[in-house]
Amino acid sequence: MSAITPDLVAAHQLTEAEYERIVSLLGREPTYTELGIFSVMWSEHCSYKSSRLHLKKLPTRSKLVVQGPGENAGIVDIGGGYAIAFKIESHNHPSFIEPFQGAATGVGGILRDIFTMGARPIAVLDALRFGPLDDPETGARNRRILEGVVAGIAHYGNCFGVPTVGGETVFEPSYAGNPLVNVFALGVFRKDQIFYARAEGEGNPVIYVGAKTGRDGIHGASMASAEFSEESHQKRPNVQVGDPFLEKLLLEACLEAMQTGAIVGIQDMGAAGLTCSTCEMGSRGHTGIEIDLQYVPQRESGMTPYEIMLSESQERMLLVAAKGREQEVVRVFRKWGLDAVTIGVVTGDGKMRVKYHGRVVAEIDTRALADEAPIYDRPHTAPLRTAPLEAPGFASADLNRDLRTLLTSADLCSKRWIWEQYDYMVRTNTLQGPGGDAAIVRIKETGTSVAMALDGNGRYTYLSPREGAKLMVAECCRNLSTVGALPVAATNNLNFGNPERPGIMAQLVEAIEGMAEACEFFETPITGGNVSLYNETLGEAVFPSPVLGIVGLLDTRPPLTIHFKNPGRAVVLLGGLGTCDPVRFGGTQYAKQVLKDLWGLPPALDMDYEKRVQAAMRRIAESGLAESAHDLSDGGLAVALAECSFGEDPIGAVIELDSRLRPELLLFHEGPSRILVSTADPEAVARLAAGYGVEAPRIGTTAADVLKISNRGAALIQAGARELKEAWEGALEKMLHA
Repeated sequence: MSAITPDLVAAHQLTEAEYERIVSLLGREPTYTELGIFSVMWSEHCSYKSSRLHLKKLPTRSKLVVQGPGENAGIVDIGGGYAIAFKIESHNHPSFIEPFQGAATGVGGILRDIFTMGARPIAVLDALRFGPLDDPETGARNRRILEGVVAGIAHYGNCFGVPTVGGETVFEPSYAGNPLVNVFALGVFRKDQIFYARAEGEGNPVIYVGAKTGRDGIHGASMASAEFSEESHQKRPNVQVGDPFLEKLLLEACLEAMQTGAIVGIQDMGAAGLTCSTCEMGSRGHTGIEIDLQYVPQRESGMTPYEIMLSESQERMLLVAAKGREQEVVRVFRKWGLDAVTIGVVTGDGKMRVKYHGRVVAEIDTRALADEAPIYDRPHTAPLRTAPLEAPGFASADLNRDLRTLLTSADLCSKRWIWEQYDYMVRTNTLQGPGGDAAIVRIKETGTSVAMALDGNGRYTYLSPREGAKLMVAECCRNLSTVGALPVAATNNLNFGNPERPGIMAQLVEAIEGMAEACEFFETPITGGNVSLYNETLGEAVFPSPVLGIVGLLDTRPPLTIHFKNPGRAVVLLGGLGTCDPVRFGGTQYAKQVLKDLWGLPPALDMDYEKRVQAAMRRIAESGLAESAHDLSDGGLAVALAECSFGEDPIGAVIELDSRLRPELLLFHEGPSRILVSTADPEAVARLAAGYGVEAPRIGTTAADVLKISNRGAALIQAGARELKEAWEGALEKMLHA
């Protein structure tokens, strides 16, 4: 009689049908260790069984893409014989259970994805989502989670020695029970020195390197593939514990060992640990791997084969070396004080065979675990939403107060309290760090630079997943173009609720399709990414929250920053004032912060016009015509003008508009395809923009310490730039210490 009971199957997050498929594949009942192996490899977190069918719709190729989806990170050619590797990953569930370690090990995991490819990490960005800090019921917990997550990111990145150069932080009630922690990393290397996660060469030794294995993180992957319940606090053992100093040693040892020429393939032990690394390397290499767990370095006594295979202890790698050259690899790792032990061998039978003191405890075809995991075409109806389509009646009582409300809101206020905890200048490559439209790092080897931006808007995507995803791509590309960079490739993190609910699945499908259309149009193929589903607590899903990271290429001229530099300069609104129907105002920050409401549709996007605006902006930057530039997004024109005024010595602007839009819409609508430019030569800017068929009206002049906005002679906003800046800069700390 089998020891595998229905309750045990359910506890492993496997369905009855999946269990029957396992029995059919094996031709017998699985062992307990095999059940655990299938549970993690067939989890949503590892197999993408609900999303893989739809992810195929994304564009993945271009003349610059060296490696697309399917490896640890995407790779793009940046010229001069060099390439960059980059990717974004989530650590959402662990960061709710244990904020510090959840976020810290999220950073550690994405860094390993980069240097596993042979690249040295040179930049990290993060996209964070939390519940409201001032909520009477959840505010204290939300503040604790924010503080823990930020401290975890800072701890790991700072100790490892990689700059955290940018990101974004958003607060919504839907994230109160399920924060989102998405971390992006980028590294650089020679294009002829790329390493892949493939086990090749029958008879080649399989070597375990890095930290010892413990019991932390067991079932981490399957835990990340289930909703949260009232018992979620009991899952603390599922959260890994990281050691950034050890990871720094692992980085240096890996890069040095790669230079020996003895390494055939290498894979980090991330989600599902030793299980994932063995079967994925075998599957990619069309080979098998046989290991004996008695040789795995362990830091705890009495660990079972099940625990060793499913542990997600950090700072570990699995590599395949050329037969006869294993001692070259071992010597390098021992030099750095790290374990390096041969635990197995590459075989030609396509199976993952796991032994324990010579006894076989698991024997499974690698492709059955990896490439041939279940794929579901889940039902998807209309995207889930309860917000009305019609716009309510509204009118501002005080536009100056409205602007101050927006600038001191958690979403739009200064995040200095967060990014000052990060070392964003380490390695001396940072040309533009946190606070700009895009981060920029110098690539010393090529004499060029790489710009990076992260974007996502759950409110827009909730109102229309397809349109929201398109707007996200457009804004991310616009952020890069605003600093003068050409967007070339992207990575995505898809954070959604339970895909077994048709309304949630529809959100995912439409967001992917919208993203695919926009990425194709803006020529930014997706080179890899992450899907994080089941982001729900007690049946309440987060807003559909895709996050996009796009990289762009530019030279090393001084970066174009957002702040006005000198009084008396013309302020030009590249792209024009735009239009806004009240129905398309309901997802704005004004609707959220001032009106406390949500309705309608996201702003309308004309992708062709957007692309022309971006091309014009890049040309303006190249020509040296702009003293500053800042794209319009959250908060619209008034907020963007205020942010441009918050330089070290505040310089504002006197703005005269000519529009029929009602004041609330004119000042705060978030229509895309608009960039504020300050310039000493507005006529040249206008001529250049006209060549692209783009509007570029002069809307005002910069002026010392004042922000005045009028429309057709009627005063709308009048405030001191310094006063607004002080309120904006201190708002987050006030919320945290309220």
